[in-house]
Amino acid sequence: MASSAESSAAGGMRKAPSLEWRWVSTEEDDDEDRAGAGTPAAVGAVGRGGSFESEDDEDDEEEEEEEKKKGRKRLIRTVPSVDWFDVEGNEVSVAQQLDDSEEFDFGRTMFLALQTLAVVFGDIGIGPLYTFDVMFTKYPIVGEDDVLGALSLVLYTLILMPLVKYVLVVLWANDDGEGGIFALYSLICRNAKVSLIPNQVQSEKRMSSFRLKLPTPELERSIKVKEKLESSLLLKKLLLGLVLFGTSMFISNGVITPAMSVLSAVSGLKVGLPNTSQDAVVMISVALLVVLFSVQRYATSKVGFAIGPSLLLWFCCLGGIGIYNLSLYGPTAFKAFNPLYIIYYFGRNPFQAWLSLGGCLLCATGSEAIFSNLCYFPVRYVQYMFVLLVLPCLVLAYLGQAAFLIANQKSSEQVFFSSIPSGLFWPVFLVANLAALIASRTMTVAIFQCLKQSIALGCFPRLKIVHTSRKFMAKIYIPVVNWFLLVSCLGFIILFGNIYDVGNAYAIAEVGVMIMATVYVTIIMLLIWEFNIMKVLSFVITFLFLELIFFSSALSSVGDGGWALLIFASVLLMIMFIWNYGSILKYDSEVKQKLSKDLMRKLGPNLGTIRAPGLGLVCSDIVKGVPAIFGHFLTSLPAIHSIIVFVCIRNVPVPVVPQSERFLFQRVCSRGYHMFRCIARYGYKDKKQEHHSVFERLLIEGLEKFIQREAVELSLQSEDDVDSDEEPPTPVKIITAPNGSLYSLDVPLLADYVPSTELIPEASCSTPQHDPVLDYAQNLELELAFIKQSKRSGAVYLIDNPIVKARKDSWFFKKLMINYFFAFLRNNCRRAIMLMSIPHSNMMQVRMTSYV
Repeated sequence: MASSAESSAAGGMRKAPSLEWRWVSTEEDDDEDRAGAGTPAAVGAVGRGGSFESEDDEDDEEEEEEEKKKGRKRLIRTVPSVDWFDVEGNEVSVAQQLDDSEEFDFGRTMFLALQTLAVVFGDIGIGPLYTFDVMFTKYPIVGEDDVLGALSLVLYTLILMPLVKYVLVVLWANDDGEGGIFALYSLICRNAKVSLIPNQVQSEKRMSSFRLKLPTPELERSIKVKEKLESSLLLKKLLLGLVLFGTSMFISNGVITPAMSVLSAVSGLKVGLPNTSQDAVVMISVALLVVLFSVQRYATSKVGFAIGPSLLLWFCCLGGIGIYNLSLYGPTAFKAFNPLYIIYYFGRNPFQAWLSLGGCLLCATGSEAIFSNLCYFPVRYVQYMFVLLVLPCLVLAYLGQAAFLIANQKSSEQVFFSSIPSGLFWPVFLVANLAALIASRTMTVAIFQCLKQSIALGCFPRLKIVHTSRKFMAKIYIPVVNWFLLVSCLGFIILFGNIYDVGNAYAIAEVGVMIMATVYVTIIMLLIWEFNIMKVLSFVITFLFLELIFFSSALSSVGDGGWALLIFASVLLMIMFIWNYGSILKYDSEVKQKLSKDLMRKLGPNLGTIRAPGLGLVCSDIVKGVPAIFGHFLTSLPAIHSIIVFVCIRNVPVPVVPQSERFLFQRVCSRGYHMFRCIARYGYKDKKQEHHSVFERLLIEGLEKFIQREAVELSLQSEDDVDSDEEPPTPVKIITAPNGSLYSLDVPLLADYVPSTELIPEASCSTPQHDPVLDYAQNLELELAFIKQSKRSGAVYLIDNPIVKARKDSWFFKKLMINYFFAFLRNNCRRAIMLMSIPHSNMMQVRMTSYV
């Protein structure tokens, strides 16, 4: 019964929206029970005014708030209001994702294990090269207890940060397989209306049948958190600011990682060839980084299959060298599993121990990359690989280095390379350098993923993204970002020239991202997971306390290298802030300038101008209403095309969208206007650089199918549904152009059949509009013939490319950001419609000045 009620409430759609909770007063609940006969889905349909969006949604929410204040309240399950046209805009039938429940296959499992190892764990696996080196520059070794205290810090940092926090908790906060700081923000935005980013359609909610769920304290707390987030503009801005800050720190982390990894690996030459100078190490590191970033595009696809076995060999080297040192120098290092050594470590020299925490955190670098590079790998694969292979090898490596240091307390530099057996030094040195390059690649891929998410959410200028694999969404390449990272890495290496100053900056970037992740996962625990409050408090207090201590230690080294990273992160933060701020103002301006319903109604089917044969594709970013640029076309051009299609291009998170599902259509105004709205959907592997003729052909085929389906549905409706408020048909007026061509002042084919009775709908709906048509079959033939005639006349792309400027009375910094910085970013970013090879003769760009 519940399922059928849901389907009916959804207007006969294929799927029903998932139920959600809301507060109602006792009186309202009683009225709804009587209206809906006790069916939760019916209650939602009545209480929320149906399953489609309306202009009164905000008023209804305000009334509910007042009712909560007046009397008793209770939680009920309701059907959320859904804009089905927008939901279908994000919904395709080919979403491909790996599933944990698939039947076990050994070959596939081993392949995925190696791919997971290569993509996810490259960064954290390089930590043993430099962790103890940086720690003991802040805290010199005096005795055995100093080594055991430092080792104990490293072991428990490994256990708490990568294992407990990220692998066991944060990985489950992925957004449909996507990881990273922006995935956390996106997940929150999909469950609460907290997004400040313009033109973002609420993602498809989970579809499920009704399940009885009694209200609990956790559920009530989740509702209160949601209401607080949605009602507070300050909290919305704070959430967005934090995600921008976290992203800037993460990108900075990705710049430091190649510099730190390659520089520390090449520094091993000083052990094998003691006469090697630091300048030679720097130059070799620069050369390796240039080669790495030059082949980055091919490394994501052509040689990516070899990275997994190479990293597996590296982890085996770490574990084997650790076992060798433990067997050679004794098992004394195992005492470090006693956490009391941490207390002794701080007790002997508290200030130096606090300073060394920044170096200790380097053992956990790459923790955020584990989450960011999750992509479509099953969470279980990542967890098993970390627990069964990565963590044991890392622990053995640090235990072996500690055993070496206990026996050689004066050798606190190049600890890893000094502890390698002499006969294996050069093979391990080569594997270490290969692992350092893999770690650099791991963070580069993570940055690509992060920027792809930020671009999709409107927080970063649009860039060219190349997908190099149809199977793994992680394998992407962004050319501009790749070369930007190379230049930045070389700048850090040349500026500092040693791993100690670079390590100080590394710690600041890593812990900054960790703090942001803790904040967002805490919100997800309260809002989405509905965890017990004690579990939430335990998580946030434990990790936020530890991370703030690490952060304070890292900030103490600002003068030793951290200053450069903070400046770099500030520049990135400013770019993202300006782009987001300008995009919001631009979109708000476009929404306010939309053509009104009354204006389109007064213009009539001829739109106040000459309707010339042809197809006009008006490209705009807004998905509802008639964009203001269309009014500019009407007033500036001598004629407008007989068929107008408002096109909005949208990217959806699936590899390929079938051509049969590429376009979604909706009629704008009544049939006599011949105006349609179209959403063109592309997957991340679809070829967006398709020829304009292919795009036009697919669009027209989709439009014809939409009109045929609309006619069939209208013919099945009762004549009682026809609105009697009809306008008389407009007579056809023909004029002769100077070139001898005949043009009509109205649409000739349907003027005798279709009166203009309909207004422009504000709320989009995929249900065809109801027009009083006398003969649907004849009307269908005429409209299809009219479309073919327009197709033969050709298509013209009418592209809006506005100039955004701040108003003259705006404050100085707003003018500086909008008129110069935002304008520069807009002029140098890509537009989706410009990816198609449109001839100049078929394209018309208009640059209106929009003051914000």
